[in-house]
Amino acid sequence: MTELRRLRIPADLGRLAEMRELVRVAVDAIDPVADETCQDDLVQAVDEAATNAIVHGYRGADGWLEVDIARVDDRLVITLEDGAPAFDPTLVREPDLSIAPEARTPGGMGIHLMREGTDEIRHSARPGGGNILTMTRRLDRRPKEER
Repeated sequence: MTELRRLRIPADLGRLAEMRELVRVAVDAIDPVADETCQDDLVQAVDEAATNAIVHGYRGADGWLEVDIARVDDRLVITLEDGAPAFDPTLVREPDLSIAPEARTPGGMGIHLMREGTDEIRHSARPGGGNILTMTRRLDRRPKEER
């Protein structure tokens, strides 16, 4: 495993641009010709996970987020830690996509987008409180992207 990047920021939506940029830089550092879809999917997955931690986890209270990005063989592994109350997004049911977007209540798509943009999501409780969310994505194109 090769650690590439690490960033710790306050739990502030205004600071998420730094995290998104870190993901872009890390993917470029791993493979400058990596598929743009891979990079875009990971940026969105990290943004959704971090936004959920800030908005629904910390709920306006002070806090922090830390992201670690590493390459493991042909995969990029992104670990997002926070000190917010425990919440396991892997237990959330998929949204009903048969309902037209304009008929749905706002929200509820973030975890779906995280799942769509990654190959695997794992959650564990952080020792001392909080969450560890690990998102893994192959660097090569996935079958649904080979069109």
